[in-house]
Amino acid sequence: MNFERSMDEIIKNWSETSLSKNMDRRNFIQGASKLAGLSLGLAMVQSMGGVEVNAAPKFSDYPFTLGVASGDPLSDSVVLWTRLAPDPLNGGGMPAEAVPVKWEMAKDEHFRKVVQEGKVIARPELGHSVHVEVSGLKSNSIYFYRFKSGGEVSQTGKTKTLPKLGESISSLTFAFASCQQYEHGYFTAYKHMAKEELDLVFHLGDYIYEYGPNEYVSPTGNVRVHNSPEIITLADYRNRYALYKSDVNLKAAHAAFPWIVTWDDHEVENNYASLIPEKGQSVEAFIKRRAAAYQAYYEHMPLRKSSLPKGADMRLYRNFTYGDLASFFVLDSRQYRDDQANGDTSSPQTEESLDPKRTLLGEEQEQWVTENLAKSTTIWNVLPQQIFFAQRNYGTLTAPRYSMDSWDGYPAARERLIEIVKTNNLDNLIVLTGDVHASWASNLKLDFDDPNSKTFGVEFVGTSITSGGNGADKRADTDKIISQNPHIKFFNDYRGYVRCQVTPEQWRADYRVVPFVTEPGGDISTRASFVYDKDQAGLRKVSSTVVSEGVQKTNEVEEDRNRAHNRAHEKQRSRKKVLN
Repeated sequence: MNFERSMDEIIKNWSETSLSKNMDRRNFIQGASKLAGLSLGLAMVQSMGGVEVNAAPKFSDYPFTLGVASGDPLSDSVVLWTRLAPDPLNGGGMPAEAVPVKWEMAKDEHFRKVVQEGKVIARPELGHSVHVEVSGLKSNSIYFYRFKSGGEVSQTGKTKTLPKLGESISSLTFAFASCQQYEHGYFTAYKHMAKEELDLVFHLGDYIYEYGPNEYVSPTGNVRVHNSPEIITLADYRNRYALYKSDVNLKAAHAAFPWIVTWDDHEVENNYASLIPEKGQSVEAFIKRRAAAYQAYYEHMPLRKSSLPKGADMRLYRNFTYGDLASFFVLDSRQYRDDQANGDTSSPQTEESLDPKRTLLGEEQEQWVTENLAKSTTIWNVLPQQIFFAQRNYGTLTAPRYSMDSWDGYPAARERLIEIVKTNNLDNLIVLTGDVHASWASNLKLDFDDPNSKTFGVEFVGTSITSGGNGADKRADTDKIISQNPHIKFFNDYRGYVRCQVTPEQWRADYRVVPFVTEPGGDISTRASFVYDKDQAGLRKVSSTVVSEGVQKTNEVEEDRNRAHNRAHEKQRSRKKVLN
């Protein structure tokens, strides 16, 4: 099957018949997506059936240049990932043949106690990536893994299974991160994350950026360069992922813990909505682009076969349960949403944005998350997702303005979710968010316009790994936004990640930041820590810093580190010319 020709024919035939029947645009693009998905799915199945396997491969260079990763952990299973790429930035450097890859999983890092092993075929149709779903593992247990092919051995990775459903669990420590624009800085935060004692990591999107070299310049200047013009094709996306995954600190963080991932917009294109591109493309061209982007995402993430894309469609929302302690419902707020209202600008609410039929998650995903929240029996319910959930007024109290790309642009969808919270009398909802390149912390209210309304949970927004360049404690509008949004309790603009320490009684979030990203070597410190006790006091800032596994640092030590952080930042600012 000639994929490009068959895709063009399907879209042409579909558009002619559909538009002649006066089908509306939304139904048209949804139908085109399904047919495009069927086309690519059939092409992939047919081509994967007859590829010759090289049983004794020889590589032009070391094939495990992109490292190893694990993810989507369950109580008895985990996904192991790698990709063979001896020439990673030039298509991978692999011949058009399938290659066997051996994998091993052991209880010790020296592999003296191998518990499982096997072989998997790395196929050219999936960029010679492999996704091994290892089952039959012991719950809540640490394992080590590695790959071998053609006499070459990969790095060793470390992973961990989840506790069993309903098992009594006293603690959980994890981190979440997002937004790692390669050009804006070095992934120093991942160097520090890899040294933490974590059970798992969540990545909330913008794993790559699609722009060409220096099309998106940070205020503190770009310090690295993208390796191609804006990415469009499958080959483009593969090379861009290879560039990002070649970073030594990102590879270290992947090898240290299992990751649970979801995407935002830049894995495809900035601010796209469903099958509606941001700019300069027809729907037909964007369907092809989204299909390529989704396939490349799957190829480079430790995802299960259940997430294998079908053309321009890919099921990424899914749930994970950590014993009786927490249920995680991972959301996808890009693939199914209605177009942003009001031209996707910061604006007041309008008849368009307030339309009760508007959806952010799509009907099927929205029903899935609301049903799961209603029947959940764990102590905490968690939504790892992409965009700002709490109401955030940028304007004034008399002339409010909101981001139409966030949940504020879909207030009816947010109200439907809050109605489930109200109906089930929940006070244990934690929302984890990325996207906005800064740290925020907010109380979640049944009515955001009434400070006295019930607090049913909290939102922790994590800053970027690099996006936006070097940060600061405040922006020009920080005080105004916080003063007119009393449920928002914290803002910070430095780069880093959030570490969460969870017990049955309390949720704690530590905002871990570095003073600069325009050079390697920034130290890590905790800029602020907040706890939530499931009470109407809401978020409470705490001064001491508790590190994973019960190790404690005193207030004085933490304050010294913060002072050093400020000095380092000021030194860095004096050395760098800020670009407009």
